[in-house]
This record gives sequence, structure tokens and C-alpha cells, in this order.
Amino acid sequence: MTTTTRHTAGERRTAVLAAAIHEFAEKGLHGSSTDQIARAAGISQPYLFRLFRTKKELYLATARETTESLYAVFERASRGKTGPEAAAAMGDAYNEILSDRARLQLQLKCWASCDDPEVCALVRATWRDLVDLVEQRTGGTREEVASFFAKGVLLTILQGMDVFARPEPWAERLVEGCRSEAGTR
Repeated sequence: MTTTTRHTAGERRTAVLAAAIHEFAEKGLHGSSTDQIARAAGISQPYLFRLFRTKKELYLATARETTESLYAVFERASRGKTGPEAAAAMGDAYNEILSDRARLQLQLKCWASCDDPEVCALVRATWRDLVDLVEQRTGGTREEVASFFAKGVLLTILQGMDVFARPEPWAERLVEGCRSEAGTR
């Protein structure tokens, strides 16, 4: 006898977001397939559109989920810390995020999709919140905060080029430069 497990709407929504993150990370908003996302999530395409009215709404939901989780990681890592200790804690936390290549690929796709006003508004709001958090927790100068984000963006781009899995000397030098001054390993 085979038993099936019924999932709640929240569980199905979570499965759809996870599948969509991978599909959008690989193919972007316009190249992705809602049919493929639905199959990967184990639901029908009509049900996917009951959860999210449009593919763009799903794209924005995945972008929001990944950016909100990034904020949460930074907030948790720096909680109770200030100054360089907070910056180092957030930098270390970002090193862990770098292992999730799909989320970072989606992040890069979102940044590149800022010609769309809704995507741009979401990306800008995310950056505003992250900058405010880093400024508040670290008390860093404008230059220090800019350097923190510049290094994070460079690490994201390097991960997008898959240099962590397939390292090259030039990339290793950049990675070491990003991590050494921030106090991360």
C-alpha cells in the first residue's frame, strides 16, 4: 500500500520558491519555464498560477525571499556586536552564503534586471536595508561600508564565474584580498 503525504499550501509554496530559485538562477525571468518550476515542485502548472498569478510575481517572490534571507543572516550574525567585530561576523556569514550558488546567481540576475521598474524597486529597497544595517552595526565610515559591499559583490561575481569550484591563481588572489582585510577566512 502506497501512502501519500498531503502538503499544506505553505509547504507547497516553499517548494515552488525553492524550485523557482534554481530555475530563475539558471535562466532568468524570461528564459525560465513555469512548467519546469511546477514539475520540480511536484505540483501542476495551474496550481502554480493559483499560488502566484504571473511568472513575474513568482520571480519577485523568489527575489524577495533570497534578499530577505540575506538580511536575516547579516542581522543574526551581527546581533550584539559592533564595529569591526560586526563587520567580520557579517563577512563570515556571507562566506557561508557563497556556497549557495543558485541564490547568488539569482541575485546577479536580479541586479541585471533593474531595467524592470518592479525588480529595480525591490533591489534598491534591499540594498537600502542592507546598507542601513551595516552602517548601524559597524559604525563604519562611508568608505568602510562601501569597501564591505564592494568585496561582497566581487565575491558574488567570482562565485557566478564558478571560481570557488574551479579556482585559478588570479581569482584566488582576489578572493584572498577580499577576505584578508575583512577579518574573514
